[in-house]
Amino acid sequence: MKPTSHKIKPTKQQLKIMKECWVKLKDAQDCFYDIVYRLEKKMSTETGIKDLEFFQCDNEWAGIGNGERTMRLLQRKDLE
Repeated sequence: MKPTSHKIKPTKQQLKIMKECWVKLKDAQDCFYDIVYRLEKKMSTETGIKDLEFFQCDNEWAGIGNGERTMRLLQRKDLE
């Protein structure tokens, strides 16, 4: 196997910027998943169906189901 030749090596300043952006990404992700969690709780409360959740497949939102799997999965196409 041919060794990889990485031509770009970030400077300390560039690495510092990348690390700061990484932290911001993680914060944004935490906020996003908090919103998703609140939506799931709202759906469950308002419908009376326990443990409703959005589900993903191949990193795409695919539909809605419940944790106990006692409800048929609602596919994305049925929700749009």
